[in-house]
Amino acid sequence: MFTALEGCSVVVTGGSKGIGKGIARVFARAGANVLVAARDEETLAATAAELGRETGGRIATVSADVSRTQDCARIAETAMAELGGIDVLCANAGIFPDKPFAQLTEEDVDTVFNCNVKGTMFMVQAALPALEASGRGRVVLTSSITGPLTGFPGWSHYGASKAAQLGFLRTVAIELAPSRITVNAVLPGNVATEGLDELGEDYRAGMEAAIPQHRLGSVEDIGYAALFLATEEAGYITGQTIVVDGGQVLPESPAALEGI
Repeated sequence: MFTALEGCSVVVTGGSKGIGKGIARVFARAGANVLVAARDEETLAATAAELGRETGGRIATVSADVSRTQDCARIAETAMAELGGIDVLCANAGIFPDKPFAQLTEEDVDTVFNCNVKGTMFMVQAALPALEASGRGRVVLTSSITGPLTGFPGWSHYGASKAAQLGFLRTVAIELAPSRITVNAVLPGNVATEGLDELGEDYRAGMEAAIPQHRLGSVEDIGYAALFLATEEAGYITGQTIVVDGGQVLPESPAALEGI
């Protein structure tokens, strides 16, 4: 049985919807005090109210854009003021615009890297004093199977940013190890989020057919992996990645799933 995380202070960036909201919900259910950071104040307020009703936990919010270093600092400052510290940082904020490689502009690439890579790096840096003070700091990055393990047309800049996160992870895990801070990443496969219904049933069925479990992941599936990495029992795990994809990356071709 894992040591309880009740009363721990957890920051989730990009936590007002999608995977981030699932991560925040899982930690709140586990009794943690959670600060949800995202850009849109209205969505933040709705998420905080919803999670508060569901879990009865303490949910604080801060409107911020992690692509701005000053906002990363403000998130950390808010966590100190509202939660009294940071025990766990879930650096989840990310964007995934779709555009063919031949049409990419410098601005397109900068926009994705500023949020997904620089936003991750400088959020960890901003949280570092609080994580060190915790004495058992945990950093969990939300990367993706796209980039580190797979590719998908239209996401060359996104895939590159997600692979870059793992390059950062492996070095920063070494540097922060003496402070008893672990740094790990969760790599989600296809996950059911709010926007999926807009793509239609045929699209969803095609996605499910490519996964050995024949279902999409839930946002909570990603949250449970992050929760494990935040436990005391995971304290000797650092610089590692956990793929959470229902076996999506396993088949070498669609034929491998025929008859399953």
